[in-house]
Amino acid sequence: MSEGAVLYFEDFKTGQTFAYGEHVLTEDEIVAFAREFDPQPMHVDPEAAKNGMLGGLIASGWHLCALTMRLTVDGLFSRAASLGAPGVEEIQWRRPARPGDHIRIEATVLETSAPKSRPDRGFVKFHFDMMRGRERVMFFVSTVMFRRHPETEGRPETEGGAPHVA
Repeated sequence: MSEGAVLYFEDFKTGQTFAYGEHVLTEDEIVAFAREFDPQPMHVDPEAAKNGMLGGLIASGWHLCALTMRLTVDGLFSRAASLGAPGVEEIQWRRPARPGDHIRIEATVLETSAPKSRPDRGFVKFHFDMMRGRERVMFFVSTVMFRRHPETEGRPETEGGAPHVA
C-alpha cells in the first residue's frame, strides 16, 4: 500500500499490528492537562507528588487516553476511511507515566465483521497499547467503524491484507 493510500475496512485483518506515534511526556504538559481536567495533587503539584503513593508527578490516565487518541488519529485514522467508534469496551492504566517518558502506540486487530444490514461499512475491533520501551503503560479495547471499499461494498466479508505500518 502506498503512503497516501486510504485504508478501508477490507485492509484490516485479524492479528494485524500497527505501530505508530512517538511522544515524550513533559512536566509542563502533564500539569497543564491536569489543571484543566484532573486537578489531583499527583498530577498538578510535583512537590506534593513526591510524598504521594507513587513517589512523583504522574500523568493523568485521562491525559494518556487523549494522547493515545491523538497519536492514533495522526498515525492511523487520518489515512483511513474511519467512521468513528461506538465506544471503548475496556481501559486499564497499568503503569504510571512520568515526565521524560518516551511513549508510542501499538494496535492489534482482534476481529473484523461486516454486517449485512450496513453494506457500506465494517467493524474492526482493536486492542490499543501505550508502550514505554517494552512496558505497557495503558491499554484499551475499542471497535471502530470503517467505510467499505467502493469496489467491494455489499459483498460478503473479506479479510484484508494491508501491510504492517511502522
